Amino acid sequence: QVQLVESGGGLVQAGASLRLSCAASGRTFSTYTMGWFRQAPGKEREVVSVISWAGRTTYYADSVKGRFTTSRDGAENRVYLQMNSLKPEDTAVYYCAAAKRTLATMTTWGESYGYDFWGQGTQVTVSA
Repeated sequence: QVQLVESGGGLVQAGASLRLSCAASGRTFSTYTMGWFRQAPGKEREVVSVISWAGRTTYYADSVKGRFTTSRDGAENRVYLQMNSLKPEDTAVYYCAAAKRTLATMTTWGESYGYDFWGQGTQVTVSA
C-alpha cells in the first residue's frame, strides 16, 4: 500500500508562485509514475503534469506548460510541482497520484483511472 500526502497549497494573488509537495510512503515508490491532477468546482478532474519513475520524462497540460514544473526526489520519496505565474483559472484542489507502471507503458497517462493511489488533495486559490 502507498500513501500520498500533499502540502503547500494556499491563497495567493495572480502572478505569484507556489510549490506543492507530495510525500509518499512505500518501498516501490521510486518505480511509480507520478502525476498531478486538479479539480475545480463544477469541472472534471484534469491532469496537470506527469513524471516518469526516473524523473527524466515529464508531460504537462497545455494550460500549464511553461509555467509549472514537476520534479521528484527519490531519496526523500517526494514529488514536487513548482507553479509560477499563477492565474485565477489555476484555482482548484490539487491531487498527487501514483501509477504502478512505467510512463512509457501508459497510453492513458492523462486519465485519472490510470492511477492507483491518490493523496487527499490540497487547495490552491488564486485571486485576481
